[in-house]
Amino acid sequence: MKVRTLLPVGRTAKMQKNEKVVAIYPGSFDPITSGHLDVIERGSRICDRLIVAILRNESKSPLFGVEERMQMLTEVVAAYPNVEVDSFDGLLAHYALRKGARLILRGIRAISDYEYELQMALMNRRLQPQVETVFLLAGEQYSFISSKLVKEIIKLGGNIAGLVPPVIEQRLHERLKVQTT
Repeated sequence: MKVRTLLPVGRTAKMQKNEKVVAIYPGSFDPITSGHLDVIERGSRICDRLIVAILRNESKSPLFGVEERMQMLTEVVAAYPNVEVDSFDGLLAHYALRKGARLILRGIRAISDYEYELQMALMNRRLQPQVETVFLLAGEQYSFISSKLVKEIIKLGGNIAGLVPPVIEQRLHERLKVQTT
């Protein structure tokens, strides 16, 4: 596997045979969906260590706080021994470097995702050329799911079974019980 590096500028470096592949899967995960979990499961098979990282973004108004999301994520990824949950603020490229990650893992559901994700991947490459972005296409059964859509459906009393892990569905019902009864 070849990985770009800044040292020296313009050259590529090979990973050492004993070097572990660390990847970051960033997102808001408010809440985690079955689509996110699919990317985590598949991503855990292509790296030695996968860090699912929640971006701390105070400008958004999430349904669940960062600590709650970390708790929920930790619960649903417990089956994957090489997956850990963390949170960060600031630039993803800098966070990846601090964690020793060589890969940023992103899921792509539709062409509209690709346009945005390409822009982010190119900026991250500019900021940290030694960190590559890897795109995983969403499984077809998850290609329409988003956290935003899940929250809208449950707030309007719709059925979200299968769109999120069962434990997350329960937490959503508890959180939004006033709107869903």
